[in-house]
Amino acid sequence: MLPILAQNWLRNFQIENAVEAILRIENLTVQFKSRHASDGKKVAVHGLNLSIYPGEVFGFLGPNGAGKTTTMNVLLGFVRPTEGEAYIFGTNVRDPIARQRIGYLPELTYYYKFLSAEELLRFYAKIFRIPKKEVEQRIDAVLRLVELEHARKRPIKTYSKGMQQRVGLAQALINSPDLLILDEPTSGLDPNQIIEIREVIRKLGQDKTVLFSSHILQEVEALCDRVVIINKGKLVADDRLSKLRSQNNTNTVKVSFKEPLETQWLEQLRKVKAVHKGSFQEWELQTDEPDEVKKQLMELALQNNWNIVSLQGKDQSLEEIFRHLTT
Repeated sequence: MLPILAQNWLRNFQIENAVEAILRIENLTVQFKSRHASDGKKVAVHGLNLSIYPGEVFGFLGPNGAGKTTTMNVLLGFVRPTEGEAYIFGTNVRDPIARQRIGYLPELTYYYKFLSAEELLRFYAKIFRIPKKEVEQRIDAVLRLVELEHARKRPIKTYSKGMQQRVGLAQALINSPDLLILDEPTSGLDPNQIIEIREVIRKLGQDKTVLFSSHILQEVEALCDRVVIINKGKLVADDRLSKLRSQNNTNTVKVSFKEPLETQWLEQLRKVKAVHKGSFQEWELQTDEPDEVKKQLMELALQNNWNIVSLQGKDQSLEEIFRHLTT
């Protein structure tokens, strides 16, 4: 298994050198009938173009009603697009053969809870027509991966919420998919359970391509190599998180002084867009050129014989980027 840095390098190399995409979405548009729209139509997804490459852990984000679920339903064959197409390794997702290469964990899972984990997995193995000689080996492998070997014979109704999510991941993996779609996999879990699921997804990301949809943006930051944000059915961002941070909105410089001073001293600095007073003598300055503002702050302190206690840049969080692009 490659070290994490080598894995990240490989993923970046694949994207930049046009390696064949696992998933390709081309001009995807989905309309529904709506009594509330003036023309009787609601556009859920509008002209979406997107590619996902081998080995990516891919964050798929958007506010409620943005079109995420509709897009995933197209990939899973539940919804037929009005225009455009989607392909798995060049095969249209409307072809059942293509959908067999997808594993899916829905936000709300419904299982026969009187079954044990291994019984449930045998049931799904039959659905995917996995050869009998391979079934037990696959069950052993996925239960080991999600760390449920010790509870494989217990009824699912005795599982905690976190364990039920892990058995959901196991069923999504039983067909050995090329693409794994996870819809809100940490929804409703407590902090300890979230950490457990996060570690499982990290393991999966070493060998699988993962489309990860969540409203818990801290989880996306912790897990994803690349982030796509859609809003009102349209693509508004598609890049690595580091680039999104540098491209969107403003950066923030945090500074604290030993001496008291008025806000106007900082507002007059060139390249400063806004100044926010924190506790004591702490300030946050929004700017597109943080290095220039830091230099000006040092000059200002020297000119007035002020003492700077701390001076540092503050990276934008994914939450700040998300709000900027979707409000």
